[in-house]
Amino acid sequence: MYHILQISGYVFRALGLKMKILITFTFSALLIGFVILLSFSSNFNYQLPDATLNGSTETEPLHHDKLLGGLLKPGFDEASCESRYTQSLLYRKPSPHKPSPYLVSKLRSYELLHKRCGPGTKSYKKATKNLGHDDDDDDEDQVRTSDKGCRYVVWVATDYGLGNRMISMVSLFLYALLTERIMLVDQRKDIISDLFCEPFPDTSWLLPLDFPLIGQIGSYYREHSRCYGTMLKNHAINSTTVPPLHLYLHLIHDYRDLDKTFFCEQNQNFIDNVPWLVVKSNLYFAPSLWLIPSFQTELIKLFPRKDTVFHHLTRYLFHPTNQVWGMVTSTYNANLSKADEVLGLQIRVFSTPSGYFQHVMDQVVSCTQREKLLPKTPKVKAVLVASLHPEYSDELRNVFSERTSSTGEIIEVYQPSGERVQQTDEKLHDQRALAEIYLLSLTDKLVTSRRSTFGYVAHGLGGLKPWILYKPDKNVPPDPPCVRARSMEPCFIRAPLRGCQAKKIKTAPFLRHCEDWNPGIKLVDAPDRFWWWWW
Repeated sequence: MYHILQISGYVFRALGLKMKILITFTFSALLIGFVILLSFSSNFNYQLPDATLNGSTETEPLHHDKLLGGLLKPGFDEASCESRYTQSLLYRKPSPHKPSPYLVSKLRSYELLHKRCGPGTKSYKKATKNLGHDDDDDDEDQVRTSDKGCRYVVWVATDYGLGNRMISMVSLFLYALLTERIMLVDQRKDIISDLFCEPFPDTSWLLPLDFPLIGQIGSYYREHSRCYGTMLKNHAINSTTVPPLHLYLHLIHDYRDLDKTFFCEQNQNFIDNVPWLVVKSNLYFAPSLWLIPSFQTELIKLFPRKDTVFHHLTRYLFHPTNQVWGMVTSTYNANLSKADEVLGLQIRVFSTPSGYFQHVMDQVVSCTQREKLLPKTPKVKAVLVASLHPEYSDELRNVFSERTSSTGEIIEVYQPSGERVQQTDEKLHDQRALAEIYLLSLTDKLVTSRRSTFGYVAHGLGGLKPWILYKPDKNVPPDPPCVRARSMEPCFIRAPLRGCQAKKIKTAPFLRHCEDWNPGIKLVDAPDRFWWWWW
């Protein structure tokens, strides 16, 4: 600006008085307009219209795409779900990971299928007509042949935390895409509708409360007579058995070897002919779907970058309700928006009893210092802490206040909540948890606790490779205190390491053992060099 004024002065001395007045007036008007525009953009800079919204190839000024590269479909009522489009425009940096055209096309096809077969449609009514009476062979044949185009997979809520539920829902939705099934989610506890907007246009993903099996599915467990593993154990089904109208799949962390045969190709051939699948899970089992030969070609086309599965599908599926989004935006605007850089710290202690421990605090500080996550610069830094225990943020304020006085940098520590005890299925608790997951996903760098599904969702949603805290040994901070994740994918902590997939897990270049749990596996990006090992 100084050079502009200096050049303007030279021009003024070379021109007459009238010209000087004219130029001065013009320049002043332009300068005032520029200042106003700068101020406007500083406060509302992400509210500029999306130039690519209607398929235009023009470059949008801020390079934000409210449809996330085609993941989302335009036409939703924006006021009813403010987070659906504005989360990408107002708060999140553009993701460098773009969805493949094939994934975008697949999602549009799924939406049409869900609209045709979803709750309230003729197809749904036909599919559920005799579902509660599937011991009658005549009824089974009638229902099975009535509408072969509509098959379903029902996600049933478990008593595990929000992170577990979200990673299992993403896994099941991927399975629905691969098998052309309609995914419906259990809403009996009203938690889902309090947390998320409907993801599919002109239809609902909520399982109707008059679903014929609604009184039974809550009691389904691994020993239930309808459980696939139990039926195999009791020799109730084999390769020649007529598939039943519905099966229960037990994919929770305590599942048995027979339950794990769900991931075997020959078992998928049988399961594929079952119209209704009821699933309980608290696992991110997507990595093992990559090891089923009949799915692999499709998965490669859907996700050329194999470590983007969770990132793309969470951004497509999960849009916080307006109530939750209000929690996100109020915290972000009040505490994080003015920072030059935001560091997220997610601290979860799994010991019994849980609480504040000095060795955990020392480990967190050691990790941030060793990895230079808060470099010594004059910038304003914000540290967002997500933990059940407020003592961690209190101590961090003391630690960073001492550092601030010695280096001149400004570090502010914020913790939205500290409820001390996880309260699954408590509406407000789960809403706060979801808000904190989203806030963590908006950070520039992220440190998470090992084996924490809360942290998995946050870094996957944000497209971040986090630093993961190692497990302390005998109350002593580990050395090194943390490790950088190989990918932004969650860990499948209870992968089927034996059986039909054992050899493939060892040789697949797109799978690695998890940094925070060696028996677990996770997807990493790798070139398509693995066709040969199927043969």
